[in-house]
This record gives sequence, C-alpha cells and structure tokens, in this order.
Amino acid sequence: MAGANFVLWGLLAASAVYWAMQLTLGHPSSVVPVLQRSPAPADPAAVARLLGASPAAAAPAPSLVSRFSLQGVVASRRHQGAALISIDGKPAKPFRVNAALEEGIVLKSVQGRRAVLAASASGPALLTLDLPVRK
Repeated sequence: MAGANFVLWGLLAASAVYWAMQLTLGHPSSVVPVLQRSPAPADPAAVARLLGASPAAAAPAPSLVSRFSLQGVVASRRHQGAALISIDGKPAKPFRVNAALEEGIVLKSVQGRRAVLAASASGPALLTLDLPVRK
C-alpha cells in the first residue's frame, strides 16, 4: 500500500507541474491577437426615431435681408458716416462705418439712402440696405 501511495502522489505532483508549466509558459504560436473594434457612433436622428420622436423639419435660418432693416443714414461725400439699423426686429441702433453690427457683419460704407454690409471692412459687399421709399 505504501508503494501505491507513493506512485499516486508522484502522478499528482507530475500533473501539477505539467499544468503549471502550461499556464505560465503558454504557446506563442497558438496565441491569436484579439482585435477590438470600437462601437459605431450613434446617429442622433435614428435614436430619436427609435424612441418615438416624430421627424420635424428644422427651422430655416433667416436670411440676411430679412434680419436687417435700414432706418436712417448720415453720410458724407467720402462714404463715411453712420447708419441707423434694426437687427432682427429690435429697436434700431446707430452704427458708424467699419463698426461691427454682430460677429462677421460690418457696416462697410454709407451713401445717400443706402448702407453696405460686408464680412470685413475691406471685404466684398454681402448685403446692400436701402431706406424705404418715402410716401
């Protein structure tokens, strides 16, 4: 019986050593690199439809012509001066030539009954505003 115990414990030790070597050493040829794919970005419109939102048409941005209204002009012969301009239906404010009405819109020049707006003082005209016809 002592011999059988010795053989049994020897097999158990050999098995433990074998599995310890398998786990720690591994086989480089059998290792397959795992490629991780990033998830696709979610489409907000598709998520909204999935959650039951009805597709609504986006409100169009108002055009420059409809946003600005010329109320008055004070001009000199050198196209210098000021203009009284209403923006988005708010009360009119005075703007000097080369002054910014808002970001990206500058009063380029004034002449007679007209004001010229541009993206910059030296840039091309974006919009020409005329005073309403007198009745």
